[in-house]
Amino acid sequence: MLSGRLAPWLGVLGLGAGGGILLNSADSNGSSNDVQLLATVPTRQQQVAHLSSSRPNQPFELLVIGGGATGCGIAVDAATRGLRTALIERQDFASGTSSKSTKLVHGGVRYLEKAVFNLDYGQLKLVYEALQERRSLLDNAPHLTHTLPILMPCYKWWEVPFYWAGLKAYDIIAGTRNLAWSKYLPPSESHRQLPTLAEQNHEGKGLKGAILYYDGQFDDARLTVALATTAAAAGAAVANYVEATGFIRDGDGQVVGVHCRDRQTGRKFDILAKVIINAAGPYVDKVRELGNKDVQHAVTGSSGSHVTLPEWYGSMYTGMIVPKTKDGRVVFMLPFQGHIVAGTTDHGCDVTDRPTATADEVKFILDAISDFLSIRVRPEDVLSTWSGIRPLAADPTISSNGTTNTSSISRDHLIFTDPDGLVTITGGKWTTYRRMAQDAVDTALATGRIGHTHQCVTSRLKLLGGQGYKPTLYTEVAQQASSLLPISAATARHLAAAYGDQAGRVLQIAADEKLGQELVHCQPYIEAEVVHACRCAQGCQSAGAGRQSLRHKDHMLECTVLVVAALH
Repeated sequence: MLSGRLAPWLGVLGLGAGGGILLNSADSNGSSNDVQLLATVPTRQQQVAHLSSSRPNQPFELLVIGGGATGCGIAVDAATRGLRTALIERQDFASGTSSKSTKLVHGGVRYLEKAVFNLDYGQLKLVYEALQERRSLLDNAPHLTHTLPILMPCYKWWEVPFYWAGLKAYDIIAGTRNLAWSKYLPPSESHRQLPTLAEQNHEGKGLKGAILYYDGQFDDARLTVALATTAAAAGAAVANYVEATGFIRDGDGQVVGVHCRDRQTGRKFDILAKVIINAAGPYVDKVRELGNKDVQHAVTGSSGSHVTLPEWYGSMYTGMIVPKTKDGRVVFMLPFQGHIVAGTTDHGCDVTDRPTATADEVKFILDAISDFLSIRVRPEDVLSTWSGIRPLAADPTISSNGTTNTSSISRDHLIFTDPDGLVTITGGKWTTYRRMAQDAVDTALATGRIGHTHQCVTSRLKLLGGQGYKPTLYTEVAQQASSLLPISAATARHLAAAYGDQAGRVLQIAADEKLGQELVHCQPYIEAEVVHACRCAQGCQSAGAGRQSLRHKDHMLECTVLVVAALH
């Protein structure tokens, strides 16, 4: 259905009419659609040239500002509907909040508790929607996601039936799209799942068992890059390090384009579009201020900090949720890529470009998980910390009640249109990015400035890397590698998980250009990934060197030196 949109790219890339991948998807009504994706993603230079090609008589139909999960999701949705789509990101894809999550694809256990005890239909709706989207995300990016068992320990007898009932409700709300049924585990089985689990909690109460439930886990940075490259493969013009510096308006004061600057070359150009969507996450208000310095802010910032610990503090196969800390918050301790990730915090913060975890936040996280472990977590064992800013929605058309408790603000998303026609989307959560994108494109279509298009197809659209993925891919990658170059089993497993059915391309680069050396000693990342990222993922730092995976502070300098060497 997209051959018209892909035609310019087929010529640029030297591909014939058959130079793409044909994916079978379905629209929201269940009818079948064929989505054609380019077999080779255009280079960044080609993308920037495409972005600067718009003219008053041939504008893009949709321009997205922001290359995080929401913005890239919108670009995928719009491009696969057949819209002439553009996306710009002033830094790297997923450089902000989208790469700093807890790595969970979840409905939100604590939101369900709020829905029940506060009789809050909005929270219940959010949980239901997130649980539906959880299944879609795992299905559409199988190489970057998996199901993760999580323990909820119980140290009081009443907690066993209470948490059991709550998590059964969580399963029931998911309905036919549930991952697996939760169940009660006695203390002995709980310790087998998580050997470091405390026999007594900080109050001296003995372990009564645990409720085991299931959510999804994912590689957030790589999934954002997969969305960006899928959008580009569907015909969208997508580029990082392109900054919007101002708006272009028509005679009626409506925004019809943006002034841009390529931050890599310094070149300035304009992009014209019928509808512009502001999806800049916590920075949406800064984008709105490009047109009006006096706009009422739509975002309340909330700091979400995490720590990385050695794997021996937990289990490599099972996570843990602290259902209620001393101050009533929720903290997770989860396995992730050979380490343990613990977090998160939730309190108001200023919106800055480089948020950092404070000493108090780190201490809070370590104290919270130590209360549920048989050993104290030592501060000197912290390998790294990071913090992201949640863009909690605060409708600018409604006066603020002055609350500073960000944990009480809904995680639902908000879409509104400013008087100048700029559409802004904010709020929401990673798990619901696809539905947020669908709603944003529907809002753009409702303006009447875009003509007829196809229905949304993303609920069953596998992202690049996922179409040919299967559980045996790791074995196939290892077999292919054995005939090309020596790599470890860990590297083969990593390539299959990170690139899915595109892993063979990375292997071929490694073999052809002798780039099979590890970027970091005893880590699975190899030099060929850097070259692949620059050629096929527009030099995305989050894809090339596994920026969000290499969290150990002692590895970063070593990796940087080898990245520079690989690029030369």
